[in-house]
Amino acid sequence: MSQVLLESHLPGFELVSRGKVRDVYAVGEDLLIVATDRISAFDYILPTGIEDKGRVLTQLSIFWFDFLKDLVPTHFLTADIELDPAPLRAFRGQLEGRSMLVRRAQMIDVECVARGYLSGSGWKDYKATGAVCGIPLPAGMRESERLPEPIYTPASKATSGHDENISMGEVVRRVGPETAARLRDLTLAIYNRAAAYASTRGIILADTKFEFGFAGGILTLGDEVLTPDSSRFWPAGSYEPGHAQPSFDKQYVRDYLESIRWNKQPPAPALPAEVASSTSGKYREAYRILTGKRL
Repeated sequence: MSQVLLESHLPGFELVSRGKVRDVYAVGEDLLIVATDRISAFDYILPTGIEDKGRVLTQLSIFWFDFLKDLVPTHFLTADIELDPAPLRAFRGQLEGRSMLVRRAQMIDVECVARGYLSGSGWKDYKATGAVCGIPLPAGMRESERLPEPIYTPASKATSGHDENISMGEVVRRVGPETAARLRDLTLAIYNRAAAYASTRGIILADTKFEFGFAGGILTLGDEVLTPDSSRFWPAGSYEPGHAQPSFDKQYVRDYLESIRWNKQPPAPALPAEVASSTSGKYREAYRILTGKRL
């Protein structure tokens, strides 16, 4: 049984950022991304860690980076501790299985979202407007229904931490028409390839988001890729449009927090052991099904 890691500590290395899940360190000209077992819900980090979550996020991202390497350049360099700079090996217990050495990139301030099914905020938008992010859809569609074709719905991080949908015109304003078109085309190409593969594993990839940046002047896929934290994965065998679907993500956590009527204000409550264990199991199951391997 692995140890839950809530926060990494690497004395001698500069901590560049500490997000909701990942700790990022400077390692020479590159970056070391450490995926902890922290979990957030409703924009708050919970005090309870989810066993193996960081390992799943890292190992699944590595799987997809390799799967997509002929389609798009990625920032991934290595996850082999022996190939990391020697001083990092002293922290093997914290890093093994949950860290990646990556190229440093100038990240683009756009969340590149691909949607193949009508769910989440897209479903709410459709109910209110008949469209998703301004893209009109046929009348009478049901929750979780497959879209006529996948759509690109970019978003931006607001100061509150929520993703806010933005128009393609806003993306053009931020990055220029050529890069904006490339982001859209790459997002849909990656989604289509990943969704086709996932379907062979009995998984529906309902939607997902990607982050890109420029590394050495080249548009590069970065951050995490096609994980339960960035994607909706549904079991195809139980798929039934007309309602929300079971998902390989933090559904147990959200359901529990709703059940106790948490007011979504700090401090965030701790999770019962059974909720944390069930959530951990969902993450591991997603990895096993998609890769064909056990963590």
